[in-house]
Amino acid sequence: MNGLKLPTLAWRNIWRNTRRTLITLFSIAFGTLLAVVMTGIGDSSYSELIDHAARLGGGHVIVQHSTYLDAPSLKKTVTVGPELIDEIRAQPRVRAAVPRVTGGVMLATSTNNVGAAVLGIDPNAEDETTLGLVDSIVEGEMFSSPDEEGIILGSVLAENLGVTLGKKVVYTVTDKSGEIASGLARVSGIITTGATEVDAGTCLLPINPFRELLGYAPNEFTQVAVFLDDHRAAKDVAVALDAKIGGQLGPVSATLPWYDAQPDLAGFVSMKVNGTIVMELIVTVLIAAGIFNTLFVSVMERMRELGIMAAIGFSGRQLFSLVLWESLWLGLCGIVAGALLTAWPYYYLSTTGIDVAQATGSEGQVQVSGVSMAPMIYADIYLPHLLGIALAVVIATMAAGLYPAYKASSVSPVEAIRTV
Repeated sequence: MNGLKLPTLAWRNIWRNTRRTLITLFSIAFGTLLAVVMTGIGDSSYSELIDHAARLGGGHVIVQHSTYLDAPSLKKTVTVGPELIDEIRAQPRVRAAVPRVTGGVMLATSTNNVGAAVLGIDPNAEDETTLGLVDSIVEGEMFSSPDEEGIILGSVLAENLGVTLGKKVVYTVTDKSGEIASGLARVSGIITTGATEVDAGTCLLPINPFRELLGYAPNEFTQVAVFLDDHRAAKDVAVALDAKIGGQLGPVSATLPWYDAQPDLAGFVSMKVNGTIVMELIVTVLIAAGIFNTLFVSVMERMRELGIMAAIGFSGRQLFSLVLWESLWLGLCGIVAGALLTAWPYYYLSTTGIDVAQATGSEGQVQVSGVSMAPMIYADIYLPHLLGIALAVVIATMAAGLYPAYKASSVSPVEAIRTV
């Protein structure tokens, strides 16, 4: 028997019991729907979460002092000139690079003293794609220049300090030499993100007055935040930047991808991703069990037929291949059925999304791992993950057909023909 005819014969075999095949295909399609939707929602949510976290101050890749992550301090700096920043911006996959000064500050008014995280920024280099807080200003406005004398406070922080727009706030820091230094600024803006940690513990200062107060040299900063078009490239970009500019910055510098700079967020994302993988594995096992049942029953029903085929010249290897071809056809047809079943739900989730505000009891933002996000669920699956799901379906169907194929290949013609 010509082996090239086995695919055609296998195709005809799977449709000999149309109802059973359709039930099997529906189970594959429904499992594919679950896998694609769960993975798509995860990819979209985690991508948004990582991008939001990057826009809160760190970036997708961070250039900073090598020990800053272990013990953050305004005394741990890197010197990065304009030419070097331009060189960073010119690297492939880099969308933006902005120098910043970050650390801790004590804020004081006549009514209260509150500690907060401070971010010294150049408003001319920042926009809503690099600093999410720009979109969160609900009162006042962003600084007009890096030399402006002003301060922007989180809404809860301003309330705790008892200040409003135009009121004065004294901010105190430990400068580069370890001395206590204080500055005075008027409140020029109020931000509300919906994340309690941010609204109650964050303030923005124009970078130049802040750097002067700290005693920094020209081009001295605590970090350079690098933003990418795709956060998945963070590791590659960090390695490339370290090789490109690490020697110019010196041994005190470190170039870190977001997951090293924000281990808590990375741990949360990893936990959720692993949970999704476990669920997908369970779905895959259930699909494989259904396919195994279909193929095994089909083979047992055809034992007499398989015995006759063996008697007229089919080898055990050909019978084995025949059943595997049936498995493959089921897998491929299941993928097509899954695509048809998944198309509309995925399109709806990717364009319209689901508002979970009522379920979470939130009217505006939802807080996840200290990062505020819009209470909408979207699906946006990465292409490698989609291809991985399709490959997993094919592998599961082929694996489910191995034992039925073995049973078919080991059939005894004499005993099978005698079977009634």
